[in-house]
Amino acid sequence: MSRTSINSSFLYIANKSSGGKAIGVRAARSHRALASTLRKERQVLLKTWQLPAWATNEPEMSLKDHAEFDAQLAQLLDRGVPLTEALEVASTVVKSTNEDRVLQLRSLVAQGTSFSDACSQVGSFDEVTCAVYKAAEKTGDLAGACAQLSKGAKRRLEVSGKAATLMIYPCIVLSIAFVAGLVMMTLVVPTIGESMASAGIKVPTFTKILVSAGTVLRENILILMGGLVLLIVVGFLWRSTLAKLATSLTRNMPFVRDVVLEQELTRFFSVMGSMTRSGIVLSDAISVSAGVIGHPKLNKDLQRLQQRLIEGGLFRTLIEQVSALPLATRKLLVAADQAGDLESAFDSLAKDHAQNVDKKTARLMAMLEPLLIVILFMIVGTMILAIMLPMMNMTGSVL
Repeated sequence: MSRTSINSSFLYIANKSSGGKAIGVRAARSHRALASTLRKERQVLLKTWQLPAWATNEPEMSLKDHAEFDAQLAQLLDRGVPLTEALEVASTVVKSTNEDRVLQLRSLVAQGTSFSDACSQVGSFDEVTCAVYKAAEKTGDLAGACAQLSKGAKRRLEVSGKAATLMIYPCIVLSIAFVAGLVMMTLVVPTIGESMASAGIKVPTFTKILVSAGTVLRENILILMGGLVLLIVVGFLWRSTLAKLATSLTRNMPFVRDVVLEQELTRFFSVMGSMTRSGIVLSDAISVSAGVIGHPKLNKDLQRLQQRLIEGGLFRTLIEQVSALPLATRKLLVAADQAGDLESAFDSLAKDHAQNVDKKTARLMAMLEPLLIVILFMIVGTMILAIMLPMMNMTGSVL
């Protein structure tokens, strides 16, 4: 989606109400708008410096902010509150860094710009959201569209949270194992090995290898730490590429690929439900909604489905050919199309697949826990074994 940002970034110094000074970078339309925003946070602006365009770091609205924003709009518009006033209230439910963006929306709408066009201009509203807003403006049901978008965003937040937990838990355990292993290799194992050697205790070959490796690591600890920092920096700079690689790997891993597919289907049907309820043509809804799908085969099948719908094909016939969708899902969609109730079917499928994410995530976590324990034992236990072997040999020789 094209974006025309009307914000600039400012480096500022401000007095805090509690005393002292605050220094930071904030995006705002102008110096005056920045001062107004800081005043609401009980800060008094002292000095500002506008940063060049390349240094602009305007924060995007998170999915949580979008959910709260749409929920607030839906509630107010449904009760007859004018859109400009609803937007002013909605600016208070998002993070302070995004408050100015919502006020920009209000200003553009007050000047006669349509709500969907204003969202495109200020940025941070994706193609799906803008398409739903545009369709809702034509049907006159912007409140209903906002309610549907909020519901879909909250469902996607739940699914994303479970996916994050699934990825973070193994990373934390493995990081702890790595740090513990590194400490033992650089501090504990070499020290004990040297003590045994000086005491004339016979050290097994396995222990000698680990002691030598630990000694090398300890003597080159600065190089090791520099390498780790470099890896972190490279990982940060190439995070999008690494994320795509990780996603590609998880789509082909046993057990994990089922969870990934359920997440993709939850996002797809949530978006489809929002778009079709807003009156968007089915083929257009599929074309836009397929953009939230990262699964290659499913995305390709959906694009083919959309093309054949434009050519005059029947949805109930074409959906059977989307083999990437589970059979039960295809049969339900065929029945819903025959009954003329696809909108409810999309919502129902989004809910069902979200529940499947819960079940499969719990099942996968139950499998990962013992596997991680084994890995942790192999890393730490190997070093403990290297320490214990000489002691066991010494005890055996004494007896």
